[in-house]
Amino acid sequence: MKYTIADIARIIDAEKLQASDGIIDSILLDSRKVYEPANAVFFALKGPRRDGHQFIPELYKKGVRCFVISEPVDLSTCPEAVLLEVYDTLVALQLLAAHHRRQFDIPVIGITGSNGKTIIKEWLFQLLNEDYNIIRSPKSYNSQIGVPLSIWPMNEQHTLGIFEAGISEQGEMLRLERMIQPTIGILSNIGEAHSEGFIDADHKFREKAILFRHCHTVIGRSLDFTDRTEVLDMLGDQISILTWGDTDQDHFLLRGVTKNDQSTYISLTCAEGDVEFSITFTDDASVENAIHCCCVMLRLGIKPEQISQRMNR
Repeated sequence: MKYTIADIARIIDAEKLQASDGIIDSILLDSRKVYEPANAVFFALKGPRRDGHQFIPELYKKGVRCFVISEPVDLSTCPEAVLLEVYDTLVALQLLAAHHRRQFDIPVIGITGSNGKTIIKEWLFQLLNEDYNIIRSPKSYNSQIGVPLSIWPMNEQHTLGIFEAGISEQGEMLRLERMIQPTIGILSNIGEAHSEGFIDADHKFREKAILFRHCHTVIGRSLDFTDRTEVLDMLGDQISILTWGDTDQDHFLLRGVTKNDQSTYISLTCAEGDVEFSITFTDDASVENAIHCCCVMLRLGIKPEQISQRMNR
């Protein structure tokens, strides 16, 4: 999907300096990584150590002609550039990503938690790529900058999205949710990692749960939802929260976990069917990650025998 410069100016509510137009199909944030400059837009992000505005002359020499800025630029250094002026370039980047995501009506899995997000995403990609054309976060692109870069390549050929969402303080998840717009949520777990920006564990849980506010299904282990009815009520009745664990209240009943020196055998029972599988890992974190993946596959209609075969790989 391509956008004109005029499209982008409208989407990010920018003042367009100098009248010119063209097709944009790539986003630049790093002056060292310029591939198709004529069709790129550079967002001059301002960080604690670097200000993207200082790289505009260098990028102009490399052929880039469209820039999103938040402060004045010396036009003598880029006389033919189209400058899109906004209040905040990061907000503009996120607005563009959110608009782009809204163009596609496909299932999107959003993953958050303290640990395991990247492993679950990569394992789901391996387990589901026979059934879907998948777009996913590259590496661990789960931040305020990483998420828009993950979403931008989404196109008409994709039939499933899998994106991570990582936060370190209050307010960040709302911005990520607006971009990812997940239909299925996964809560990997709530541990102590990245807790500095939150008052306590409940505060951290509430912030992470914002990712799920428009999901139709949320999957997680029941232990992470214990004593958090207030947050679950906040999400609303329209969301099905499906937990896995060893109690009668769990949708995915964990019947057994048996470990030997080199593998783990896992069995689950649920409304979608019974499934049994082995994985070549024995650590607790990998077992939890595999169960999350299994529950998602069951919810997506993958047959138990197919799950068993693919898990063994």
